[in-house]
Amino acid sequence: MTKENILCVTNRKLSREDFLIRIEKIAKAQPKGIILREKDVSKDEYRILAGRVLEICQTYNTTCILHSFVDIAKELKGTAIHLPFPILRMLSDMDKSKFTILGASCHSIEEAKEAEHLGCTYIIAGHIFETDCKKGLPCRGVDFLEKVCKSVRIPVYAIGGIDAQNMQKIKNTNAAGACVMSGIMTCENPMQYLDKLTI
Repeated sequence: MTKENILCVTNRKLSREDFLIRIEKIAKAQPKGIILREKDVSKDEYRILAGRVLEICQTYNTTCILHSFVDIAKELKGTAIHLPFPILRMLSDMDKSKFTILGASCHSIEEAKEAEHLGCTYIIAGHIFETDCKKGLPCRGVDFLEKVCKSVRIPVYAIGGIDAQNMQKIKNTNAAGACVMSGIMTCENPMQYLDKLTI
């Protein structure tokens, strides 16, 4: 896998430096995309943040995938969005047509199939390995990931506890790639981090 197989998920609370500086460093490293997740902000705060992040990503020709706020994505002319299932299920065909990239997070084979049926262009499956973000919750493992990959025709990205040591296991499932959050938000050098992750 290369950097183009990696989706970076944001969590500004983990960033050890100004969040937008961190975003710029990640965008400069040119992963497959940056998912601006930031679930705890208000709609107005997200609008401002999304505008700035989209601008940075455009500078480095890196895809910015907005999260949850369909109206904001349309307003800012974003072409990529990642949605929770309740919002995805309510999304009209007209709204779907505004996005060239549409994603959802899936925790079962049934959800993966539903996401594909609802028009998703990719899905995230997890969590695959033990991770501090999901402390106490059992991981679903690579067998689950492999079954999800076989159940749909759209690209599947693994999430949860992924690092350079277990990346080969992800590759072996025929997943399209992987997602990283904690590592990319806390590492010293995002470009080096992605290079090591994808060797």
